[in-house]
Amino acid sequence: MEIQLWREILNPYELAVKEVTTKFNHLIKEHKDKGIYCPIERVEGRVKTIASILDKCQKKKIAPERIEDRIVDLAGIRIICQFVEDIDRVVEIIRNRNDMDVKQERDYIRQMKTSGYRSYHMIIFYEVDTLEGPRRLQMEVQIRTMAMNFWATVEHSLQYKYKRNIPEHIRERLLNAADAIIVLDNEMSNVRSEIMDAQISFQIQANIVADILNNIQNLYNVANKREIVKIQDEFYRIYAMNDIEKLERFDKQLDLIAEGYRAQALSDTTKIT
Repeated sequence: MEIQLWREILNPYELAVKEVTTKFNHLIKEHKDKGIYCPIERVEGRVKTIASILDKCQKKKIAPERIEDRIVDLAGIRIICQFVEDIDRVVEIIRNRNDMDVKQERDYIRQMKTSGYRSYHMIIFYEVDTLEGPRRLQMEVQIRTMAMNFWATVEHSLQYKYKRNIPEHIRERLLNAADAIIVLDNEMSNVRSEIMDAQISFQIQANIVADILNNIQNLYNVANKREIVKIQDEFYRIYAMNDIEKLERFDKQLDLIAEGYRAQALSDTTKIT
């Protein structure tokens, strides 16, 4: 197949990966902006390389004209979670989306592969708009914890190194590591609530600080320098206390001060008019 034809085939999949990763990243941002815990830690995406496609075609005896039908992971999205419990929440999010239709699901977490591999796989249909019109494409979504992803990344590298013939002694070590990953994920689940509380608290504080700094920045244009310095000093003093409630009260007071200056500016403009 000519290189140009490969580009024509894969271009819509590149668009699909960009759109879907952007949508999930925006979902993460929405949670953070609202100070809500997000089950998604990060999102990665890729389009299968031509070399990898050719390798799969050769192995599974797939004719070039059947590539898009037979290879469901030309486009791939990987969603990384902190906790095992988050995976089911992400699965539900995908099932309930109007822009993604689930074709197939495979649970390799409750039914771990013999190699030790654990992950939740979904095949979805996603539509993109191209010059030739809308295209409904297949895409694979892998959902796993950070620990599972670490194991899978190492195992994939070893598969590549040994041409999928990993020596038995290394396979045994990988299985032992997979068991350790299960223990790690279980231990993390046991302290999940404490970790979530800490992360939510940190995000709430970050949002309040961002709002305060934005207000102070805006006040530079309307308030006198002495007042700005006084406000800044008070902010640093309260921030050093590490007390969210006091920081919240200061934020509300600053909102009132900023609102007062906005009202004054509007009144001055009306008088001039």
